[in-house]
Amino acid sequence: MRHPMIVGLCITGAVALSGCDAVSKKNAVDRKLQDINVVDESNLNNVMLTVSDPNEGVSYFQRALQGKPDKIELQRGLAVSLIRAKRYPEAVSAWTRVTGHEDATDADRVELADAFIRTNAWDRAEETLTAIPPTHETYKRYRLEAMIADSKKDWKKADAFYETALGLTTKPASVMNNWGYSKLTRGDFAGAESLFGQAIRADQSLFTAKNNLVLARGAQGNYTLPVVPMSQIERAQLLHTLGLAALKRGDEQIAKGLFKDALETHPQHFDAAARSLDALESNITN
Repeated sequence: MRHPMIVGLCITGAVALSGCDAVSKKNAVDRKLQDINVVDESNLNNVMLTVSDPNEGVSYFQRALQGKPDKIELQRGLAVSLIRAKRYPEAVSAWTRVTGHEDATDADRVELADAFIRTNAWDRAEETLTAIPPTHETYKRYRLEAMIADSKKDWKKADAFYETALGLTTKPASVMNNWGYSKLTRGDFAGAESLFGQAIRADQSLFTAKNNLVLARGAQGNYTLPVVPMSQIERAQLLHTLGLAALKRGDEQIAKGLFKDALETHPQHFDAAARSLDALESNITN
């Protein structure tokens, strides 16, 4: 008489075990899907940090933060995208929010200092860097320290920071260019010329360093183009810069010739050189 009851209990147990097994499999699948979503989100975040239009990155991270406002990776993504989009006041607010997060790092505080510099808030940038422990030694920190020292015309300290920054990077062209510009503003034209030359040897595509090199040479009365790799358009632009340097030194006839060379060299119409030449000729005529 008990067999039907026992069979019933066995069936009930089997169904329950089957149900537990199904729930367990569902949970496992959900976990796997969640892991995939995390990977996909991380990959998408990285893509949006390098997207050609930085404003698209800004919009993406703003939308993402609506659903996860406290996620520091998304906060960082927004801050970086705002810097890329040259929306510096907004970037200051974004990096301030990041540095207020419990998981913020000293690297985040360095980025905040960088954002302050981009808005010309030099005192706040200095305060931010000063609050970071000296044990946090990175290329970017010392490059910013050098720039702040430059702003205060503390040349000795600036040189020390630039030298330290150089020792902490495998891509020295940018810091050499900055250091060279620092020398240029001090009137050390020969020192600037040397540093710009080193920057170009480190990165032959760095047009800013080429332009600065021409300025340093022109400031010394040297109106010949340096022997560096340059395209035809770059050559025209550098001739124009050299003309401006000659004009600044009062060498008007040399400047006029350089502006004409720039116009003839450029493969298209070179509006900036044409305006400079017109202004110079008008001034000489008057």
